[in-house]
Amino acid sequence: MSSLTKKEKKALARILAAGALLIAAVLLPVEGLWALPVFLIPYAIVGWDVLWKAVRNIANGQVFDENFLMALATVGALVLGEYAEAVGVMLFYQVGELFQTHAVGKSRQSIAQLMDIRPDSANVLRDGAFVETDPEEVAVGDVIQVKPGEKVPLDGRVLTGTSTLDTAALTGESVPRTVREGDEIVSGCVNLSGLLTVEVTKPFGESTVAKILELVENAASKKAAAENFITRFARWYTPAVVIGAVCLAVIPPLIVGGWANWVRRALIFLVISCPCALVISIPLAFFGGIGGASRQGILVKGGNYLEKLAKVELAVFDKTGTLTRGEFEVSGVWPAAGVTEAELLEQAALAEQYSGHPIAQSLLRAYGRPADPARTAEVSETAGQGLTAQVDGHTVAAGNGKLMAALGVTVPGQEDAGTVVHVARDGQYLGRIVISDGIKPSAPGAIAALKERGIRTVMLTGDTERVGRAVGADLGLDEVHAQLLPGDKVDAVEALLAKKSPKGALAYVGDGVNDAPVLSRADVGVAMGAMGSDAALEAADVVLMDDDLGKLVTAMDVAKKCSRIVVENIVFALGVKGLFLLLGALGMANMWEAVFADVGVAVIAILNAGRMLRSK
Repeated sequence: MSSLTKKEKKALARILAAGALLIAAVLLPVEGLWALPVFLIPYAIVGWDVLWKAVRNIANGQVFDENFLMALATVGALVLGEYAEAVGVMLFYQVGELFQTHAVGKSRQSIAQLMDIRPDSANVLRDGAFVETDPEEVAVGDVIQVKPGEKVPLDGRVLTGTSTLDTAALTGESVPRTVREGDEIVSGCVNLSGLLTVEVTKPFGESTVAKILELVENAASKKAAAENFITRFARWYTPAVVIGAVCLAVIPPLIVGGWANWVRRALIFLVISCPCALVISIPLAFFGGIGGASRQGILVKGGNYLEKLAKVELAVFDKTGTLTRGEFEVSGVWPAAGVTEAELLEQAALAEQYSGHPIAQSLLRAYGRPADPARTAEVSETAGQGLTAQVDGHTVAAGNGKLMAALGVTVPGQEDAGTVVHVARDGQYLGRIVISDGIKPSAPGAIAALKERGIRTVMLTGDTERVGRAVGADLGLDEVHAQLLPGDKVDAVEALLAKKSPKGALAYVGDGVNDAPVLSRADVGVAMGAMGSDAALEAADVVLMDDDLGKLVTAMDVAKKCSRIVVENIVFALGVKGLFLLLGALGMANMWEAVFADVGVAVIAILNAGRMLRSK
C-alpha cells in the first residue's frame, strides 16, 4: 500500500467497495428486475469513469477504444439480465487498469530517479560573498562553491579544494572520483568530502546535466518499430472487432434465430477483444529497458535505438580513446651496444624537456625525475620528424627514422608495435625507445564477450598498419583497417554496412570527439567515456557515460532482453485472444472467461514487461 500513489489508493478503495457490494448483491434474495438497482450501485461505483470516458471520447470523434468496448459489453450484459457478470467484468477491468497504472508509474519513477541529478541551486560568488541562486542564472566565468553533500550544479574547473565525487547517477559506477585544483568537473555529480570552489565553463543550458535530462525526456518520443506496429495495429484492430461483434449479433439470428444467445456471444467477443495487453505492455518494456540502462550509466536515446542494438551483427571500434587509453607511455627501451637504458632515457628526456608533445611527456614520465633545464640548449624541432638539441655540449637527436636518415645515422631494421623514438648523440646511434598507447583494461573482456555472442569485431584507426595489427592481435579482433583519415572511416563503414544481413545492424563505438560523421552513419552510434563531452552526447544514439567498454555488452544484453520480452508479449497476447475470440464466437466461452482473456492476459503481459525494470 505504501508504494501506491494517492490516485491509485482511491482506485483501490473503489474496487474494494464495489467488490464487497457485489458479493452482498449476489447473496441478497432478490431476483428479476428488482435485482437491477442492487447491482447498479457497485456498477456505478466501479464503472462510472469508464462510461464517462466512453461518452466523452465519442463526442470528440474517438469511438473505438477500450472504454467504448467495456461500456458496450457491460451495458449490454445489464440489458440481457446478466447483472453479476456486468459488474464483475467492470470490476476486473478496473483491477487491470490499476495494475497497469502502477506498473507504468513504477517505470516512470525509475527514469525520474535519474532526474534527481538536476541541481536545485548554486552558491555563486557575488560582491565577495557566496549567495544561493538558480543554476540557470549563473554565467560562464562565475565562481561557485560546492559544499560536501551538494550536487555539482554546473560544469567547470576546480579553482581550490580537493574532494571525492559520487558519479553513480551519471556513470552507474560506485567508486568515487577524486578531483583537485585544475581538474574539470561536470554537473550532476555529488560532492562527498571537501569544499570546492569552481569556475563555471558552461551555462546551465549547455551543461552535462541539462543535456542528459533533455536526452532522457525525449527518449519516449523515438518509438521502436514494435511500438509503431502496435499503434497501427490498434487503430485497425478495434474497429474490426466491433464490426465483427455486430455481425455476430445480427447475422446468425437472422438465419437460426436465438437473438439473446447471439447478442450475449457478441458481448463476450467484445470483452475478449480489448487490446490493453499489447497497448500497455510493449511501450512499458521499452520504457523499462531505457530506465534500466540509464541506472547503469548507459543513455539510450529512444526505443528505436534499443531495438537496433539488439540486432547488432557488426561492432566497429575506433582505436585511440576507445580500445586504448589515449595516453602514450614508454613500453620498451632498447639501447645500442655499450649504452645503458638509464643513459638512453636520460638523453631523450633532456632533449625533449621543452616539448609539449604527448610523446615528449611520456619520455619525461619514464625518466622519473625533473630534467635539468641548464643541461639543454639550442632546441630545433622538425615537424613530423623530431628534434635536435645541445645536451651537455653534445648534439642529441630524438625522432623517427626520417630524422635519423637526414642526419646520416643508421638505424636497425626491427619492427616495433608502437611509436619509435630513435636517439643519436654526435652522429652515433644510442638506441630506440618504443612508446605505445596502452589497451584499456575493460577492452579484452568486452571484445571476448561480443565474440561469444556471435558479433563480428572490426577496428578502424588512423594509426600505422603495424600498430593497428598489434592492437588487433592483442584483442583478437576479426578485422583491422589502419591509416584511415576521417573520410576514409565513413567509406569503410559504408563497405561494412553492405556486408551485414538485411535485418542486422552495425554499431560504431567511438569516443565521440572526432567520430561524429561515423557515429551518424552507423545503424547505432555508441559514444563512450562521454561524461562532459558535448560532441558525444549530440552525435551518438547510445552514450556510455564512463570508460568501461564492458557497458557496451551490458547495453546489448538489455536490448536483447527487451526485444525478447516484446516478442513474448505479442505472441502470448495475440495467441490467447485469438483462441478466446474463437471460443466466444462459438459460444464456448462465458463472460468470466472473457474477463481472463482481457484482464488476465494484460496483467501477465505487464508483469512480463516489468522484468525490464529490474534489468541489471
